[in-house]
Amino acid sequence: MTSEQEWQRDKETFVAGEDRTGAGPLAGEFARLTNRLLTAPSVEDVLERVLEATTLMVPSADLASFTLIDTDGQFHTPAETDEVAVELDLLQYRFREGPCVEAAEPTGPAVAIAPDLAREPRWPRWAPAAAGLGVGAVLSTALIPGPPTGRSVGALNVYSRAAGGLDEADRDVLLLLATHASLAIAATDAVTRGQLQAAHLRKAIDGRDVIGQAKGIIMARRGVSAEEAFDVLRRTSQDLNVKLAELARTLTERHAEIDLPAG
Repeated sequence: MTSEQEWQRDKETFVAGEDRTGAGPLAGEFARLTNRLLTAPSVEDVLERVLEATTLMVPSADLASFTLIDTDGQFHTPAETDEVAVELDLLQYRFREGPCVEAAEPTGPAVAIAPDLAREPRWPRWAPAAAGLGVGAVLSTALIPGPPTGRSVGALNVYSRAAGGLDEADRDVLLLLATHASLAIAATDAVTRGQLQAAHLRKAIDGRDVIGQAKGIIMARRGVSAEEAFDVLRRTSQDLNVKLAELARTLTERHAEIDLPAG
């Protein structure tokens, strides 16, 4: 049996509720995640560790992010694996439609899943925009810190570049990961949540600034629009497996030495 087959067997067994302590990669990863969360120094670190586990335990999750709802009802993304995930989230916040908005809403569903965004009718503005950013499937689960009847405070989101890349077993794994994150959020107070939001805002502003500078360089060199320049950055970050913000920073710091592929 190959390692991939072992992983799939363990995932199916784990989400079915059988006791497989120490048996297989998925059970082992959940045990390690629990230990890491117990020693996490801050809620920001907790969210980062859950995202790391998400991209490992859901192999088709090319991008992942958290959505949280502020006290004034506004959405924001406090943690993500890539700037493209932030772009996907922001489009949902702007359009007020999409899986993370639906799952995060206190009155929304616990899970929002779309296996093929090219054929998804529920989100007429967001789905085509997400497909244009190279996403084929999406899955979001609510963060509910408390009893099952509690209110959602956000969502854990995963994006796959492949249509059909996310299935029901992935949904069950993501529900367990969201439970870990929900318990961590429930253990934080309003001050910590406020600090997390402020830290993310500074990070987002810094990232937006450097991406804007990189887009300006590409626009000037090639005579393309801002949207086309962003698409060049996005595709290159995927091809090189480098975060979009890191790629943009390298381009702005060394723009006299390097250029991005034209294709």
